[in-house]
Amino acid sequence: MPDAAPATTRLNKRMAELGLCSRREADDWIARGWVRVDGVVATMGLQVAPEARIEVDRRAQGQQQQQVTILLHKPVGYVSGQAEDGYQPAVTLVQERSRWSGDASPIRFSPAQLRGLAPAGRLDIDSTGLLVLTQDGRVARQLIGEDSGIEKEYLVRVSLGPVVRDVQSALPPAQLARLRHGLSLDGRPLKPARVDWQNPEQLRFVLTEGRKRQIRRMCELVGLKVVGLKRVRIGRVTLGQLPQGLWRYLQPGERF
Repeated sequence: MPDAAPATTRLNKRMAELGLCSRREADDWIARGWVRVDGVVATMGLQVAPEARIEVDRRAQGQQQQQVTILLHKPVGYVSGQAEDGYQPAVTLVQERSRWSGDASPIRFSPAQLRGLAPAGRLDIDSTGLLVLTQDGRVARQLIGEDSGIEKEYLVRVSLGPVVRDVQSALPPAQLARLRHGLSLDGRPLKPARVDWQNPEQLRFVLTEGRKRQIRRMCELVGLKVVGLKRVRIGRVTLGQLPQGLWRYLQPGERF
């Protein structure tokens, strides 16, 4: 019986798996003739073996180096992505006049940096804190790719009703344990989370996934109402002193 042919992968997917670029970027580079496989200029839709040698033209690398990643302190009232129900998308806050004066990056702002600038992860309209907007497909894949395990940290003010001042004492320990592990949303179990009290009215959540309105829905399942939610960290990058409504560039040495 002959040996089975080695499994192949579409070139754009393989380039993304190798961390070279996003699939969309790969398609653009292939169309421009900037990608070679085993010394031959690649064509769109090419299937490659795992051991294939993939080379990328310096022009593609230069284009990639010009891509920016922006950290925004999103206020309440802005949506993360496309405009909806009359609300403005967070990207409209990225203007030269709203750049934080404490930004130490040498990069000069240019309107070209807004082209293809998209949120890498969502932060709902009622929440504040750190939102990442990027032109770089590698950053987006790291933060929101299917296999992403990047931690995201939130400070969450909660209530058990108008007469309960010390929510921490009133919430049964078993319910706190359920927040950490044991809840399901939309019929799928949630990954374990780190959840701890910061004070009698505020919890700290550390998650490695991002379901829609996840923290608010988790809290509802144990009888808590979220009255304030702020994301303060994504991976190793923190919100720090960045004021609400302002933005800064991700520094060259910063890594998620």
